[in-house]
Amino acid sequence: MAHDERKYDPASIESTWQQRWQEASLFRAHDAGEKDPFYVLEMFPYPSGHMHMGHVRVYAIGDVLVRYMRMKGKEVLHPMGWDAFGLPAENAAIKEGIHPNLRTRDNIASFKAEMVALGYAFDWEREFATCDPEYYRWNQWLFLQMWKKGLVYRRTARLNWCPDCVTVLANEQVEDGTCWRCDSEVEEREMPQWAFKITDYAQELLDDLEKLGEWPERITTMQRNWIGRSTGVEVDFPVEGSDEAIRIFTTRGDTIYGATYVVLAPEHPLTDALTPPEKRDEVEAFKKACREQGKIERTNPDSEKLGVALGRTAKNPFTGESIPIWIGNFVLAEYGTGAIMSVPAHDSRDFKFAKKYDIPIKVVIQPTEGEQLTLEAMEDAFTGDGTLVDSGEHSGLSSAAAREAIAAFAQETGIGEATVNWNLRDWGISRQRYWGTPIPFVHCAKDGLVPVPEDQLPVRLPEDVEFKGTGGSPLETSETFKQTTCPECGGAAEREIDTMDTFVDSSWYYARYCDAKNDAAPFDAEKANRWLPVDVYVGGPEHAVMHLLYFRFWHKVMRDLGMVKSDEPVTRLVTQGIVMKGGAKMSKSLGNVVSPTDMIERYGADTVRMFILFAAPPEKDIDWNDDAVEGQFRFLSRLWRAVAGRLDEVEGAAVAASMEGLEGADLETFRKVHKTIEAVSRDLGERLMFNTAIARIMELVNHLSGYQPSAGAGQGVLRLAFESLATLIYPFAPHIGEALWHELGHEGFLLERPWPEHDPKAVVDDTVTLAVQVNGKMRGTIEVARDADTETVKAAALAEPAVQRHTEGKELKKAIVVPGRLVNFVVAG
Repeated sequence: MAHDERKYDPASIESTWQQRWQEASLFRAHDAGEKDPFYVLEMFPYPSGHMHMGHVRVYAIGDVLVRYMRMKGKEVLHPMGWDAFGLPAENAAIKEGIHPNLRTRDNIASFKAEMVALGYAFDWEREFATCDPEYYRWNQWLFLQMWKKGLVYRRTARLNWCPDCVTVLANEQVEDGTCWRCDSEVEEREMPQWAFKITDYAQELLDDLEKLGEWPERITTMQRNWIGRSTGVEVDFPVEGSDEAIRIFTTRGDTIYGATYVVLAPEHPLTDALTPPEKRDEVEAFKKACREQGKIERTNPDSEKLGVALGRTAKNPFTGESIPIWIGNFVLAEYGTGAIMSVPAHDSRDFKFAKKYDIPIKVVIQPTEGEQLTLEAMEDAFTGDGTLVDSGEHSGLSSAAAREAIAAFAQETGIGEATVNWNLRDWGISRQRYWGTPIPFVHCAKDGLVPVPEDQLPVRLPEDVEFKGTGGSPLETSETFKQTTCPECGGAAEREIDTMDTFVDSSWYYARYCDAKNDAAPFDAEKANRWLPVDVYVGGPEHAVMHLLYFRFWHKVMRDLGMVKSDEPVTRLVTQGIVMKGGAKMSKSLGNVVSPTDMIERYGADTVRMFILFAAPPEKDIDWNDDAVEGQFRFLSRLWRAVAGRLDEVEGAAVAASMEGLEGADLETFRKVHKTIEAVSRDLGERLMFNTAIARIMELVNHLSGYQPSAGAGQGVLRLAFESLATLIYPFAPHIGEALWHELGHEGFLLERPWPEHDPKAVVDDTVTLAVQVNGKMRGTIEVARDADTETVKAAALAEPAVQRHTEGKELKKAIVVPGRLVNFVVAG
């Protein structure tokens, strides 16, 4: 069949090359060798059964980088696995009676088949699922190491409870008072739970954000705000008629002389002790209302601030005045000390509360400029810094100086101390679920909490469980799991029935990939340190203060355990935008989901990849467009015809190696090819602007449609163009790139070929266009030889008709020539 009659057939091309890549183990990463290691990782998926276009996008972004870096001579690690534990499989077990393991394994098989069909360059030899006992064994082992270091503890606390998911949620998993997964209203419950002391690393997690120069600023800003370091002072306010004192934390010690009331969190330990009998019913009703309101709503700046006066007073230790004690819905027990001093003149929330409940307001800071504050004229609090007034011996000090002096005074007199508070809270990891990692502890009546010996790991999930969905862990229904013996005394004991938060699984998986089949340790330190930190990590920005914070913490713990050397797990983070249709994020509930499988069957994997990569830069959202998908298919068909349909024109020709001897269209095309190589390389390696890189390739294809090479030298230029096109398109559309490379008569795989280098001389035009200004205003352009001297440039500029009109009859005072850019004539008259 003649080449010009052949059509682009993605189904045949893609299945052929996927099979050949697999047979050659082409994407295997080697743990040793002379090549520089380069680790590309995308956030691994929860295997829900089918991919969606968001998955297609994140893995396409990583895949481009993998192929490019391999061709740039790197030893590239690009693994894939499955974030396989989690609530959806357990909910399905409750509703449909299908065991989570069976559903998960079926989903993995389906998901993997779609990934293979898209041609992603994964090293499947490192594949694992987090529900594999061989993996979660090391979750348990690491948990025990953290226990030994004092980073794991068991506590009783008021916890976020999702009634629909029937489980506890970490603070980070509550979004605007609702569950991050199912959007149900979150309740509070007093429960025992296990927690990691992530707060022990709060300062380092904050400080090391400065090292993450290749992370998006919005992500580091979100983490900085979530960690929330605030410096201030803690001060004791003695309760009058009692031996108790209320310790408050404030960042504005300079306002303490203006504190006219104290507010406790409803859950504060002193609330019950300080509530007189006649107030008990009112206080209990208020506490119940606060629990129902939820923490997010309570601290929302726009929410109504409500309170109940306890009928007790405390003494302001700086003024000696008696001030009332309240409880308020806007104070949380877990922030600071769970109690605040209220300074209504200098805090807007306190001002509104004081006005609402007719509490005194006292001005103790005056602005350094402008009108002085008066209570009669104040419509809101003055919250800025200024000069202290009515503040005893500290009057006259600036706010900044007063904060230091007052903290020092509190320390010296023993009524308080300078301190630091954090918004970050310890990571509660207990989940009342089956489908997660069992916590490796037993409860013994004699010995208390006892860790499971390491040589008895993994503690495996049992099969004999009942999925009722009525609350509590299904593990409680398995007597074979629950009943055990104490490792210390050998007596009867019960296993811990909570499982670990599934964010534990994803907190260190990237390191397991470095040595995925190790059965003696989580991974070999030497192998891990060869690959880590991850060079490029691709994933969604929605994980900013969950996964992306948790795995930074876990990495630092592993460093302190001597398992890794680096301080951070990832060098460069790429956060991709979402894929939408009709202006809304694709979702089953909206009925706007596009199936990758359907698109592959219709157009081929390369077309799907090209649309996803061309539609927008990685960090921007994209809107699915059927016409644009069709357009990408047409382009790839045109590319196929442009090369495979003209093979007879380059038969026997050698690639043009230089510009020497070229002229006319041949020289222009040679330059066009090398300019394309330069631009695509820059867009791939530096900017990650895949859409503009693809646009450059399209321009080259368009150029070739009108190019008729001369006999001899021109045929070499055309072969250069064809081979360059096959190579440049390869990271984006690898199947057609590979096929075209072989159509051109080559053996082997493109992935093993070096990335093309541009000829520096070829990308520099012989002529350059200069702007011509008169008195700084643009009046025209001229084209001159790139190496033209200054006098030639001035003469050409003055000869330009538009310039002549603005200089004629005027005195030429100065001519400024900026080589390669512009000419500016300064004239008078």
